[in-house]
Amino acid sequence: MSNPSTDLARGIVATLVEAGVTDVVVAPGSRNAPLSFAVYAAAEAGRLRLHSRLDERSAGFVALGLSKVGARAAVLCTSGTAVANLHPAVLEAAHAAVGLIAVTADRPASLRGTNANQTTDQVGVFGPLVRTQDLAAGSGDFELADDAPTHLNVQLDDPLLPDDDEGGWLPEVPAARERRWPKYGDGTPIPAGPLTVVVAGDDAGPPARVLAERAGWPLFAEPSSGSRTGESALRCYRLLLDGELGGRIERVVVYGHPTLSRPVTRLLARSDVEVWAQRSPGVWAERPFEVDVEFDALACDPGEPGWIGEWHAADASVATQLDALLAAEPDLTPYEVLGAVATALPPGGLLVVGASSPIRDLDLMVPRYAVGARRKVVANRGLAGIDGTISTAIGAALGRPSDRAFAVMGDVTFLHDASGLFLGPAEERPDLTIVVVNDDGGSIFAMLEQGDAAYAGAYDRLFGTPHHVDLAALCAASGTPHWRVESLPELEQALASPNGGIEIVEVRVRRDNRRDLDARIRALVP
Repeated sequence: MSNPSTDLARGIVATLVEAGVTDVVVAPGSRNAPLSFAVYAAAEAGRLRLHSRLDERSAGFVALGLSKVGARAAVLCTSGTAVANLHPAVLEAAHAAVGLIAVTADRPASLRGTNANQTTDQVGVFGPLVRTQDLAAGSGDFELADDAPTHLNVQLDDPLLPDDDEGGWLPEVPAARERRWPKYGDGTPIPAGPLTVVVAGDDAGPPARVLAERAGWPLFAEPSSGSRTGESALRCYRLLLDGELGGRIERVVVYGHPTLSRPVTRLLARSDVEVWAQRSPGVWAERPFEVDVEFDALACDPGEPGWIGEWHAADASVATQLDALLAAEPDLTPYEVLGAVATALPPGGLLVVGASSPIRDLDLMVPRYAVGARRKVVANRGLAGIDGTISTAIGAALGRPSDRAFAVMGDVTFLHDASGLFLGPAEERPDLTIVVVNDDGGSIFAMLEQGDAAYAGAYDRLFGTPHHVDLAALCAASGTPHWRVESLPELEQALASPNGGIEIVEVRVRRDNRRDLDARIRALVP
């Protein structure tokens, strides 16, 4: 006979498999041993993939990366502070409407409030944005949402090890269910009339492109929107928004979660602009936009024929000037680094982009990709944090194997999750090239208010935060191959010649001229 904790753990893992979970990321611990044994046995039986990580924060972001590319993933940890370390990944998932599953081991309810070792109040630890289901021996079924995080808090009592020979797995469970995605749209047509643009934020998907093309409207698509394809997509839209064309916009249709651009934020806040916003998934569906409706992307009337032509002409002109400006710079710029990565991304390829400057630099450099080429660009835009980016990228590359997978991030973002490189010898390592744009600190603040010369005395200590870390030595400590490149041709060669496994390409760029460079780029549009 097996013991109650083993039975409970096996039942939970069997239900996860039945619900379509394909990958489980485990962080080591004692209290979660029954669950870990059950997951191990399920992996041995070929029912799911097991991934092991040293720390819970990294484990959470690996599971997030897997989930963002279409896998159904859970992260499993022990009790106490281990649970709190999942919070960043769970929050990102909640705001990005990603169905991440957090399975946390807990002491029995009878020990709560007694100061027992590693016992705290884990029920509701992730706050009101995430539903917690507190499970004990004899608990009934639990519910999993496809588009929202689920927290399964599991009370496990001694003994914590299987005491039979069944290996920790249950008899055959039903076949995994097909994953069902939420559907939006009630057929509300968008009438012709006002001069309209389409804004596609994170995870907007093809409907934004289809709408823009059918109506003949300009498409402002962020790199991780899944919409940056086709004839309506513009490259330099955020620069043009502050010019004469941007001032003539009368209506905006919003898909996804736009987060990158202050010009877009200002556009959506204008009192003279009508806003139609696709109802947002995620924990906070309400948005600070004028109109929040559901609509059918295919139901629209053609717009003003010459409207998109004006935008295309202006976009081509500014893009040409931008490329000439960057080419004339004596040193390699961050924009050129992101442009090289975007150009190297082949059809079917995967790109994970870090927050802060890289995703914004990429936004100005992405070419207009062909429709149907299945390039996947992933970014953690739910809360747009820099934490867990390496682990997210590794998870995404494991969940979506492709001929070419890149990640690109700043040096601070890289250092923030450097422990994500420390994988056990039995762990699967995807083919992933991580490009680190190293300017020895945080350059994004140079382009914001605090980068003004008036704050120069305190700037580096508070915002620039130079660190002087030897990335080659850090990579050597984890056994990760590292290359440092100094020029655009060297970078292009490194991107075109992967060596397999996880590898780091470090590109040194300047930070001291970033504010001036940004000002000259914005000045391209009078």
